[in-house]
Amino acid sequence: MPDQQRIGVFGGTFDPIHIGHLVIAEILQFDLGLDTVLFLPAGRPPHKPEQELADDEHRLAMLEIAIGYFDQFEISTVDLDRSGNSYTARTLEILSAAYGESGDLYFLMGQDSLRDFPTWRNPDKIARLAKLGVALRPHVDVSIEAIEGAVPDARGRILMVDVPLIDVSSTAIRNSIRAGRPFRFQVPRGVANYIDANGLYK
Repeated sequence: MPDQQRIGVFGGTFDPIHIGHLVIAEILQFDLGLDTVLFLPAGRPPHKPEQELADDEHRLAMLEIAIGYFDQFEISTVDLDRSGNSYTARTLEILSAAYGESGDLYFLMGQDSLRDFPTWRNPDKIARLAKLGVALRPHVDVSIEAIEGAVPDARGRILMVDVPLIDVSSTAIRNSIRAGRPFRFQVPRGVANYIDANGLYK
């Protein structure tokens, strides 16, 4: 049997990808000993039905610019390649089937997402398919014991990692661009140039 690979699964709209995403991915990759982090741009996130996303080609292009120099980061279009809502449980099923026994999946999220995890669709299935790599957030009150009580299959599969607070969000970046305010140091230089060149978010 081939050596088992530790694979981080980092989903999001990445609209646009920013430095906060990259800091979280790098630190979780290092502290959890991940061989690869897969960035999964979401198709239609069910928890954000009202959000109007930039075209898939733009979000993918910005991801490629942002992570292209880092060998441990890759992009998966599994959510973009299928129709319907991007439910995490189904995504992990597809990835688990693709990697088989050679892949050990870690689903990466922020502590604020862990707080809401019991309300997700099929959280027990998610916890069976992947360990949960969680970036700690200040001022987020969440009990691992409470999460494990609500989602029994998550017991012993939640891994908390301390990361620097980077108070940047894609929503705030989009709002800054629409208002004509500066944003360039909140995203990688190539991403800022791409946004300017393509007139995104104006």
